[in-house]
Amino acid sequence: MSLTREQMAQRVARELRDGYYVNLGIGIPTLVANYVPPGIDVMLQSENGLLGMGPFPTEAEVDADMINAGKQTVTARRGAAIFDSADSFAMIRGGHVDLTVLGAFEVDVEGNIASWMIPGKLVKGMGGAMDLVAGAANIIVVMTHASKNGESKLLPRCSLPLTGAGCIRRVLTDLAYLEIEDGAFVLKERAPGVSVDEIVSKTAGRLIVPSEVPEMQVDPA
Repeated sequence: MSLTREQMAQRVARELRDGYYVNLGIGIPTLVANYVPPGIDVMLQSENGLLGMGPFPTEAEVDADMINAGKQTVTARRGAAIFDSADSFAMIRGGHVDLTVLGAFEVDVEGNIASWMIPGKLVKGMGGAMDLVAGAANIIVVMTHASKNGESKLLPRCSLPLTGAGCIRRVLTDLAYLEIEDGAFVLKERAPGVSVDEIVSKTAGRLIVPSEVPEMQVDPA
């Protein structure tokens, strides 16, 4: 079975390290805030100007003025700071983010990412993704392995307008965790119950499969 959105967030949260400043993009990445491992102290940043996001609020905690970049209501942890968008992007462009977690439409074997527009469809704006991929050396892309039509999103070459070139090294999908090395996706982990054959069939870009591919450790759905 493929991973749920919550399980994908759990797996990404395992990449957090004590003391990290982490930017969470819109969509599945925002769920990572709910799964910060015990004993790990991280500061989660939202590009609209909040450093120190906490878990999503309960109904009693909802504050309509406290939102993330996706306009979802969030909480703030002790020590959080609120500032304007210019300061937020100065932090991003200055290389002060230790880990960025982003969604994407496509990623290819050269580490290119397409995440900001689909030609012919309404585009609300490019957001901060271009700044994030340019200013961060440590990026994890989180997305479904294939489209709703079953077409692979892991490609030999991105077909959509690029957000960034040669900047992606790690990809987590609902089927697998992969790393990009020397013009290929390298399969590192597979989702529980997902076969290597299924991952191979749904990966259009060059894929290297080691002799042993462990199952991912996540909580049951």
